[in-house]
Amino acid sequence: MAKTPAMRIEHDLLGEREVPVDAYYGIHTLRAIENFPISGTQIKAYAELVIALASVKKASALANHQFGLLPDEKKDAITHACDEILAGELHDQFVVDIIQGGAGTSTNMNANEVIANRALEHLGLPHGAYKELHPLEHVNMSQSTNDVYPTAIKVALHSKINLLIDAMGVLQEAFEQKAAEFADILKMGRTQLQDAVPMTLGQEFRAFAIMLSEDRDRLREASQLIQEINLGATAIGTGINTPKGYPKVVCDYLVEITGIPLVTAGNLVEATQDSGAFVQLSGVLKRVAVKLSKTCNDLRLLSSGPRAGFNEINLPPVQAGSSIMPGKVNPVIPEVVNQIAFEVIGNDVTVSFAAEAGQLQLNAFEPIIVRNLFNSLVFLRQGCLILAERCVVGITANRDYLSEIIANSIGVVTALNPYIGYENASAVATEAHRTGRGVTEIVLEKGLLSKEELDDILRPESLIGE
Repeated sequence: MAKTPAMRIEHDLLGEREVPVDAYYGIHTLRAIENFPISGTQIKAYAELVIALASVKKASALANHQFGLLPDEKKDAITHACDEILAGELHDQFVVDIIQGGAGTSTNMNANEVIANRALEHLGLPHGAYKELHPLEHVNMSQSTNDVYPTAIKVALHSKINLLIDAMGVLQEAFEQKAAEFADILKMGRTQLQDAVPMTLGQEFRAFAIMLSEDRDRLREASQLIQEINLGATAIGTGINTPKGYPKVVCDYLVEITGIPLVTAGNLVEATQDSGAFVQLSGVLKRVAVKLSKTCNDLRLLSSGPRAGFNEINLPPVQAGSSIMPGKVNPVIPEVVNQIAFEVIGNDVTVSFAAEAGQLQLNAFEPIIVRNLFNSLVFLRQGCLILAERCVVGITANRDYLSEIIANSIGVVTALNPYIGYENASAVATEAHRTGRGVTEIVLEKGLLSKEELDDILRPESLIGE
């Protein structure tokens, strides 16, 4: 028979409840667990957010101590507890669902209670001895959920953004390497899926790399907006219940703790109600997703077939493709990245609605914003890494087939136009259409150019403008 766990009694404005005596969380967290069984994902799954919360609480304790509001003993106990969380301890005690009502209050209270009870241990006192060190009166001193939560979100997002930028760099480098490898391989470019003019396969892959480079720059710009915080604003931005000068002092401590160049917003009332930085970041993530999905569409098209498709490149086979068709291999890595993109695009819609739904001095819907931003950042990072490692680095080109396409393509006639004239070029194109013969064959047959002249015109460097 299972032993009934020992309990302690805690109270809030709604009454008393039993809390497991060994739990570091308290009654506010307990009620949140009961109220919000929503996603099944607790905030402990977001390690960066837990660390960010501990960073904010440590900075606040140090600032309150500097202003003479928090005695040495309590400051030391609180900061010690925060340091342990920063080192990865006690994360299992952050048990509130990431999606919750209350504008993040349950997350803030979860942090307050865990830190308070661990601090009490450092003071040699039992959990729940809040008369000596209180989750609200001491750990949450000079704070409100309305400045703690968005600040912690921004600190956590900063780390996630940098991880995504690095992963995009890995993918960019993979495309750059392929661009160099394929620099001398001519192929037909296509517009509206129709033959256009010649280019190199290297140019096609370099374009993929450049798109990633541009989006990494856009992410860095979005990250700068994330660095503006409202810590010290308390409830609505007026700084009620804080000493004069507190926002700058607490921000300086937070910069020291996190290493992030955070700045206090110029107007804390505006900053407390404004979710614009989150909307901007979400929009950039959507941009990354859209362009990454387009790239994957291209890879699937270029590798399609192999006998009845484009068949210009080969994606590395990573798994059998069909339960019924023997020998079939599907482009599963680009496919999964496509699906990541669809998720991110949907997440952006959610973030947009949540930001728009704020009223007056506060947006109550930041929990769903943070969940979707975090998921987008995580998914995109993983997508970039697996696309690079499981797909791009192993791509090969069908050189002979591409040469054959160039030789037979009617689109080549555009490159010959300056040398044989528009009328001759049109006649050659018409005959090629009618007979199915190659442009080069017809040009040589008609004596419009010599073999040497034709070879010189159709050299890669002559065709691609490099």
